[in-house]
Amino acid sequence: MKKVLVIEDDHNIGELLNIHLNDNFFHPTIINNGYEGFKIASTENFDLIILDLMLPDMNGLEICRQLRSMKKFTPILMLTAKSEEIDKVLGLESGADDYLTKPFSIRELIARVKAIFRRIESLNDQSGRDEDQQLQFSNLSIDLTKRTVTISEQRVELTPKEFELLVLLAKNPGRTYSRASILNKVWGYEFSGYDHTVNSHINRLRAKIESDLSNPKFVLTSWGVGYRFTDDLN
Repeated sequence: MKKVLVIEDDHNIGELLNIHLNDNFFHPTIINNGYEGFKIASTENFDLIILDLMLPDMNGLEICRQLRSMKKFTPILMLTAKSEEIDKVLGLESGADDYLTKPFSIRELIARVKAIFRRIESLNDQSGRDEDQQLQFSNLSIDLTKRTVTISEQRVELTPKEFELLVLLAKNPGRTYSRASILNKVWGYEFSGYDHTVNSHINRLRAKIESDLSNPKFVLTSWGVGYRFTDDLN
C-alpha cells in the first residue's frame, strides 16, 4: 500500500481524508501539527505528502522548503484555503508539485493522488529506457538517467515537476503542446481551469535555465496555443 502523510490541522478534513484514502487502498498517517508533521516527513519515508498551507507552529510553505532543501523529493500536494494566485505560486515555488484550493471535492483529490502515483510508475518505467541517455542543446545538458540539468556545466536545481516539464518539451523540439496537453502528460490528469499550474511552472523553469527572460532561448511560447522547445539549436 502506498504511504500517504497528511499534515492538516482541521480534524474534520483529516478524518475525511483518512476514510477516503483507506477506501482507495492507501495507507494514511494523519498529523494535525506543522512541526510534528515536518519531523515525521523528514525522518520517515512516504510515497506522497498532502500538506495544508496554514498550520500551527510551522506553515506548509516552510515545511515544503525545508524538505526540498534536505533533498527529499517526495511528491507534495498542497492544500490551501486561500484563493489568491500569489499563494498558489508561492506554494509551487517552495517545491510543491501541485495544489488544491479549499473547499475541494474528495473525488478530485483522490484523482490527483492517483495521477501522482501513475506519473511515478511511468517515470520508473521510462528510466530504464533512458539509460545513459543525455540531451544536449547548446550549453544546456539534460541527463535523463541521473535526472540532472546543467547550464554551461553548472548544476541547475529543478523540482521533479520542472524536470519532467523540461524533458517533455526537450524530447520533442519544435512541437507545440497546449496547456491542457502538458497538464495531462506531466501531471497525469485532465481538469479544466488549471492552466495557471502550467504557466507557473513554465515561468519558474525559465527563471532557472534562461539567461534573458524577455527573450527565452530554450522554452518558447506558441501564442494562443501553448509552449514548445526551440528547434534552432544543435
